[in-house]
Amino acid sequence: MPSLPNEISLDPLDWDAFRATAHVALDEAIEFLRGVGERPVWQPVPEQTRRLLAEPVPRLGSSLDEVYEEFRKLILPYATGNIHPRFFGWVHGAGLTNGIIAEMLAATMNANCGGRDHGAIYVEKAVISWCKELFEFPSESSGLLVSGTSMANLIGICVARNARKVGNIRNDGLKSYPNSLVAYTSSEAHESVARALEILGMGTSSLRKIPVCADFTMDLEALREAIEADRGKKLEPFCVVGSAGTVNTGAIDPLDELASLCAREGLWFHVDGAFGALGYFTNALRPRLKGLERADSLAFDFHKWAQVQYDAGCILVRKGDVHRAAFSMRPAYLKSMSRGLAAGENWPCDFGPELSRSFRALKVWFAFKELGVQKIAKVIDQNCEQARYLERRISREPSLELLVPVSLNIVCFRFRQTGFDANSLDKLNADIVADIQEAGIAAPSTTRVRDRLAIRVNITNHRARRVDFDALIDAILSRGRECVASASAK
Repeated sequence: MPSLPNEISLDPLDWDAFRATAHVALDEAIEFLRGVGERPVWQPVPEQTRRLLAEPVPRLGSSLDEVYEEFRKLILPYATGNIHPRFFGWVHGAGLTNGIIAEMLAATMNANCGGRDHGAIYVEKAVISWCKELFEFPSESSGLLVSGTSMANLIGICVARNARKVGNIRNDGLKSYPNSLVAYTSSEAHESVARALEILGMGTSSLRKIPVCADFTMDLEALREAIEADRGKKLEPFCVVGSAGTVNTGAIDPLDELASLCAREGLWFHVDGAFGALGYFTNALRPRLKGLERADSLAFDFHKWAQVQYDAGCILVRKGDVHRAAFSMRPAYLKSMSRGLAAGENWPCDFGPELSRSFRALKVWFAFKELGVQKIAKVIDQNCEQARYLERRISREPSLELLVPVSLNIVCFRFRQTGFDANSLDKLNADIVADIQEAGIAAPSTTRVRDRLAIRVNITNHRARRVDFDALIDAILSRGRECVASASAK
């Protein structure tokens, strides 16, 4: 049936022209990634580019070729840098070439993965099933792909809160609890744990940050004392959050002991395994993560050590029925049917706060299918060995000081100089990091370790080679000496 004169579509009028532009974009994307190591790791966005990107809203459209050309000039050159082999700043994965294809195909399908009965839902179910097998969770456990571990932590702690057998939290809120709820994590835990408690209405004052031992892992005795003290105050402990790889140093909390403690005390055991949980894939790291498989809930990311394109996180919950009870809400327009598109039970929207959800599972599926778990595990082991190599390099340089022994894949150190006080040393190291970032040489970050500013190198990068770490150390030494000479000349 022909269209009416005033009916339009947003599809191209010339499909062949669209195809030509799409092929150019794909070819140039591949070449951009292929030559990534030959460009600066990062470069600041020029003021003129910022002004151009701040243009008024387009009232009339432009040709696709014009839009793509603007992207090439104004956006593509100014990436975060995590695809580069010398990006060491934050816990970012470097991405995969097959992710280019997976994201393109997911965009083609444009699936809403909140529920219903279609192919994308089964891909997500397959990925969740793989994760349950890999982390040794029972078959009745549940899972959900989310934006990242921050959202996964929120969901896990929400399930923990709602699982308490007091009142009706979903109907009455926190007022249904006779006593205030309290959660526990280490002082080294990621800030998303505190944020989750804030969002869930319990406030950050309900979180006890437990001191750590010399190796930056949670002090179990201090945890026991904190739980006992809170119960003495008529408060209600409900959850312990263990870290499988802390953000500052990569420390792994004593997960097995935490699991046993939680079982004895009747507490929910949640594990923030943002990147470290994937060490469970490797023979070398699995013993250090013992107890992770006993967690009531586990949060982790694919876009870190599994190298999948952003964003792709996951939450697993041991008791699927408890997970579903925390979120499922089916108004008439979401009622499932016995057949047709609305068939199927346990839609993803039953396990989290989002109804509209992208097809994240496809890029994870591509990654696992093409690479296999063994190859992903090999990169994880490689990154840990690279961290030990960097540790050895630092130990041989009199001008460098290792601030904490390497636990996993994070190295914290600094440039040192006699005659500089603590504040001057902090400023010196901050300047070194900013200078080599702005020069495009490498991109480490900074943090504070035992109240000292540290140069922090995180290694979740499958493109990094030992030569890249040598280049980093050479740049830090060179810039550090230049800064010291400049300070001495004043």
